[in-house]
Amino acid sequence: MLRQWGFIDSLCSPSGQPLAVCLASLGSSFGILVSSFLALPTPPTHFLVLNDQLTKSTVLVLNRNWQAIGVKTPMDAFSMIVGGAATALDIETGGHIRPVTWTEWLTLPVREGDNVIGTVKGLVRVPAVLVLAKFDKVPKKRPKFGMRGIWERDGGVCQYTGRKLRPHEGNMDHIVPLSRGGPTSWENCVLADKRVNSRKGAKLPAEAGLKLLRAPIVPREVPVTLLIKNTHRVREWEIFLSE
Repeated sequence: MLRQWGFIDSLCSPSGQPLAVCLASLGSSFGILVSSFLALPTPPTHFLVLNDQLTKSTVLVLNRNWQAIGVKTPMDAFSMIVGGAATALDIETGGHIRPVTWTEWLTLPVREGDNVIGTVKGLVRVPAVLVLAKFDKVPKKRPKFGMRGIWERDGGVCQYTGRKLRPHEGNMDHIVPLSRGGPTSWENCVLADKRVNSRKGAKLPAEAGLKLLRAPIVPREVPVTLLIKNTHRVREWEIFLSE
């Protein structure tokens, strides 16, 4: 089933220039329907829904060595390909992969299951993976602080009981409670069984008869590849991610 994401007339590129203008710079090979959509005082609901998909991070970005280093929206991806900053990967079902320039990308057939945009020339695929033309590094980054980061740092284990928790069984505990001046930080927060955390309440661990398995630490910086999650379950990403 094709998932059509509508026309790209009113969207903007990362530079702030309307994306339709960026694409039009390639000449008449790619026609964008602009007038009928922009003339509407209130765009149809289905256009709003489809255009919303163009702002979701469903395109994986690889460096020139084909290592995953980030994600982009389809809107950003088209602008990068048009400007020559990246090429799209044509990934076939059998596993064959090849880089494709913008001019050739416009000629690729639309396959079952592809995400597409509509143009006056017909449907055009939305790429799932881009390769940067020049950048060849893998940046490092510290995991983002939050419940997910705490869960991953502590390995899904209650830091008071040592029990492996299911996702719905754990929450974040402030070792020194907020009510007693404890900060919300890596060093003062741990994963805890909800029942244990409830029993602890506003007490210090020692006051509640609890002992930490280990002192919490700030996670080290890691290659950004390890932090990319395929939240939209894009099949083509699986080739480049370890999860």
